[in-house]
Amino acid sequence: MITFVKNQFILMKLVFATNNLNKLKEVQEMLTNSIELLSLKDINCFDEIDETETTLEGNAKLKANYITNKFNYNCFTDDTGLEVEILDGKPGVYSARFAGEPSNSEKNIQKLLSELKNKTNRKAQFRTAICLNLNDKQFIFEGICKGEILTKKQGEKGFGYDPIFKPEGYNISFSEMTSEEKNKISHRGIAIQKLVEFLKNYKQK
Repeated sequence: MITFVKNQFILMKLVFATNNLNKLKEVQEMLTNSIELLSLKDINCFDEIDETETTLEGNAKLKANYITNKFNYNCFTDDTGLEVEILDGKPGVYSARFAGEPSNSEKNIQKLLSELKNKTNRKAQFRTAICLNLNDKQFIFEGICKGEILTKKQGEKGFGYDPIFKPEGYNISFSEMTSEEKNKISHRGIAIQKLVEFLKNYKQK
C-alpha cells in the first residue's frame, strides 16, 4: 500500500518474503521510517516456498511472485549466494544447503574450508539479488561484496558464512563487524540501498 498526500510519500507497506529473522533485522535497520516492513508472519504466511530455480535471480522472482499471487501484497524478496572463484562460483545458489539438508551453517562452513584446504586462491564474493513486485511491475536489484575466504572462523556476530568471509579492504571478517559497519558494505546492504533509492524516486512517478 502506498499513500500520497499532495504528491508526498507518506507510507509504503512492503512484505519482505523471508523467515530468516537475521536478514529481517538487517533490512529493518536500513529502511527509512516511511517504509513499513511486514514479515511473512505478519501476513499469516507460513508456507514453505521451495527455492527450485538455478539462479539467485530466479529464486528471488519465484518467492516474490508466490507472495504477490497468493496474498495480494507488494513485496520484495532476496536470494544470496557465496561465489568462490576457484570453485567456479560454488556454492552460489546452493550456499544455504552446501553441506546438504537440512541447512546448517556450521556444516556449510566446514565443508567450504575443507574444499579450500591448501588453496592459495581464496577470492570470493557475496552476491544478493532482490526482486521487488510493486503495483503489477517487477524490478531486480543486485549487490556484490568482494573479498576472500579465511582459513578459520573469526568473530561471533553475523550468520551463515560471515565468520570466514573477509571483505576487500578490511582485516576483519563480517562476524567481527557491527551490523552498522556490515550494512554499509555488504552485498545485501548494497542491494537494499538500490531498492531504497528506487522507492524514493518511485513516489515522483
